[in-house]
Amino acid sequence: MKPQNLEEKVILYSAICTYVFYLLGAQYIFIPAIAWLLTLYLCKRIWQQIQNPLAEKVKIPVSIWVWIVAMFLLEFALIMGHIDFDLGLIKTIFSSINNWARQYVLLALFPLVGCLSIRPQILYRAACIICLQSLVFAFISYLVFILPLPHIEYISPLAILGGGSNELYSVAFYEIEYGTNLLRLKLLAPWCPELGMIANIYFLLTIQEKNSKWRIIGVIGAIAMVIGSFSRAAIICLPTVFALVWVLGKLTQPTTHITLAVASFLTSIFTPQLFNLIQTSREQFDSFRASSSEVRGLLVNLALDRWYEAPLWGHGIVTPWLNTPGIGTHHTWVGLLFIRGIVGLSAFVIPLFWSFINLLYKAQKNATARVGLGIVLVLFLFSSVIDISYIVHLYWLGLIMLGVALKEELEY
Repeated sequence: MKPQNLEEKVILYSAICTYVFYLLGAQYIFIPAIAWLLTLYLCKRIWQQIQNPLAEKVKIPVSIWVWIVAMFLLEFALIMGHIDFDLGLIKTIFSSINNWARQYVLLALFPLVGCLSIRPQILYRAACIICLQSLVFAFISYLVFILPLPHIEYISPLAILGGGSNELYSVAFYEIEYGTNLLRLKLLAPWCPELGMIANIYFLLTIQEKNSKWRIIGVIGAIAMVIGSFSRAAIICLPTVFALVWVLGKLTQPTTHITLAVASFLTSIFTPQLFNLIQTSREQFDSFRASSSEVRGLLVNLALDRWYEAPLWGHGIVTPWLNTPGIGTHHTWVGLLFIRGIVGLSAFVIPLFWSFINLLYKAQKNATARVGLGIVLVLFLFSSVIDISYIVHLYWLGLIMLGVALKEELEY
């Protein structure tokens, strides 16, 4: 599949170079730059269509404007939080660049880029290519672990440019779980659960690929990343989102109503058994990597206990606490509430909910909208498990696809 214009070339060739950027430790630098440059290109296109009415039109739907306004509101909350806690101008500028311009605002810029002339098929193929590359590096990782061979692990010199933790510039294809000697894949992600989230989004893209060979490769690669990450959330999310998209995308069809009615009837009969099964599964789920669950739960509880100290604009920055990543990490919703206050949390929740309603309506008649709906569901589920802002630059293809889906107009 050949790209047909500049934006498709940038997307496809950047996807092909994903692991080159990773080995250089340049993903956190290069991918946000792509977002800003393509946004400038979109602005140029809009200016040209104003000057020349015959030029190809670029339309920005209301749903994407909601994301744009919300992300600028988030920046305002960031500034106000820094002012409230007297963090200083330098710290405010630093946070605006690294926590907003290279993270949260990309949630609006990449969907905005989706308003350009980008075919969904290009995004599907790009995801398949990344999954193929990931399969190769996953195989190498297991080979290195089994033989055993020296594990390549380093932090890129580009980390001196600053912004984010060293993990965003680190190169380490896997990690060994302390105490269990379990190999967990990280591949292109800084942490294992984050790889699971990225893989879930790639799964939604690759399964739409029309070429059967590429589709099989892409789906296998995405599933391998989910399983290899040993992320509990990722393993649960994959079938859950797939099933939800199928159901929510066919709400108007009689077969869906019949299926849901039968499922409800069976559920009512076997409620005690199902309740016990869910309870047992949850206990087993929590017991696996129990220390991780304990730390995560502790940080969430601390954030909820202290958010009232700065309820409107938040604390401005992550608050260090003992030997942990800090209060305000590990959970997007609670983290925003603690760091950016109720204003910052609203700036994330409102556009996410708006996109869900918009795509739920479109999904009844549009396959592209169903893909976008799946991406919104993944964002929703993982935002309650990890801080998804740190890795926006890694699931950027999914966000562009979200923009393409929001741009789609229904044909009646």
